Amino acid sequence: MYRYKQRHESQEHESLDRWLVSYADYMTLMFALFVVLYAMAIVKEEEYQVLSETLGKVFEVKGVEGKGVVGEGLLIHNEPADTSFNLHGTSLQEEKGPELLEDDIQLSEVAEKKVGSPLASMEAELKDALFDLVENGYAEVERTEDWLTIELNSGLLFVGGSASATKSAQLVMKEISSIIGPVSNYIRIRGYTDDRPIATEIYPSNWELSVARAMVALRMLQALKINPARMAIEGYGQYSPFADNTIAQGRAENRKVVIALSKYALEIPVFEPDKTTEKKAVNTSENTDYKEIQVIALPSGGIRITTRKDQPNERETDKDKNK
Repeated sequence: MYRYKQRHESQEHESLDRWLVSYADYMTLMFALFVVLYAMAIVKEEEYQVLSETLGKVFEVKGVEGKGVVGEGLLIHNEPADTSFNLHGTSLQEEKGPELLEDDIQLSEVAEKKVGSPLASMEAELKDALFDLVENGYAEVERTEDWLTIELNSGLLFVGGSASATKSAQLVMKEISSIIGPVSNYIRIRGYTDDRPIATEIYPSNWELSVARAMVALRMLQALKINPARMAIEGYGQYSPFADNTIAQGRAENRKVVIALSKYALEIPVFEPDKTTEKKAVNTSENTDYKEIQVIALPSGGIRITTRKDQPNERETDKDKNK
């Protein structure tokens, strides 16, 4: 009987640990990367800067600034070609809009020519001079970008319900004028009242009262040798309150006179004397008399304006002509 021989076939088992080789390679590379990064991190800043400058010189890089290398690189820059186009564009349309200036110096000089003395320095002087009044609530000094204001309680300057100045008003104005007098800044004197109605022969309303008080303050400053061309008055009456008029304290705060100094100053023109004009003015003043303008009613109707004094014979002649 035939017997089959058993064939012994060897089966090759697949290795399941081959991934360890790739993993080991990956971990080696990662380890090397972190070693390099750590080495770069601990390099001193000065040595790194020296290295950067050396590399820049090697590659002829220009414009080394700060801690790094900033330059034009290795690219070759060609000279700009001759062209009629402007550098800011190559459009065929005509340029429109305002001309761009290199800086704003010329524009700022226009306003600077009219700017007066600094308001900050005068604010410090006024607060020091009026310290007691500010502490007691009779005055207040404030400054904004364009104005320096001195708020004075009307009870400090005037008798109640009138524009008659008190004795203390002269002292206060004298102290203020010593500081604002030497400068040339414009001055605005503003009058304010409360909303309680007033109707007298002198002051029909609060408007007249506020204007009268502002005018008296202006006259006092003028008497203290402040240039009148710098000053002007404003009367607000009851229509620009600072506080609530329903309570006594609010009404007291609304009755005030404000002296406001502008950051702009008066420009004093300098004129050269004209000898010809002076001679003409002298001759004219010697030979010209002031003549009053007269309005005469004509008998036939109408009026006639003249600067001559009519003589009796002239009137009779006019009457004959009208007949």
